[in-house]
Amino acid sequence: MTRFRFDLEKLLQLRSFAEKEAELALARAMGEVAALDARIRQVAEERVAIASTRFAPGRSAAEMRNSELYLIRLDRMKDALLEAAVKAQLVVDVARDAFMEAKRDRMVLDKLKEKRLAEHRKVALAEQTRILDEVSVGAPARRLVSDGD
Repeated sequence: MTRFRFDLEKLLQLRSFAEKEAELALARAMGEVAALDARIRQVAEERVAIASTRFAPGRSAAEMRNSELYLIRLDRMKDALLEAAVKAQLVVDVARDAFMEAKRDRMVLDKLKEKRLAEHRKVALAEQTRILDEVSVGAPARRLVSDGD
C-alpha cells in the first residue's frame, strides 16, 4: 500500500502561513482599536473629574482658567483620538477581509486534501481487499498443489 502524498502540500503550508500572518495583522489592528478606546475612556473620565472640580469653593480665578484650558485640551485630544479610532477601525475592516480571504483560500486546499485522502483510502482498501481475496482463494489451490507432490 502506498503512502498518501498530497501534491499541493507546500501550497497548503504557504496558505496556512498567510492565514496566520493575516490573523496576526487583524489582532494587532484590533489591539490598536482597543487601546484607542481605552484612551478615549480615560480622557473622558479625566474630563469629568476636572469639570466637576473646576468651580470648587476656594479656587482662584487662575486655577479656574487653567482648568478651562485643560478641558479644552482634553476635548481636542478626545477629538484626535476619535479620529484615530475611526481610521484604526478601517484598518481592522481591511485586515478582517484579508484574514477571511486567506482563511477561505486555505480551506479550499484543506477540503481538496481531505477529498484526495478519502479517495486514496478507498483505492487502498480496494487494493487490500483484492490482495486478501487472492490470498484466501489461492491458499486452497496451493494446498492442492502441495498435496499433489
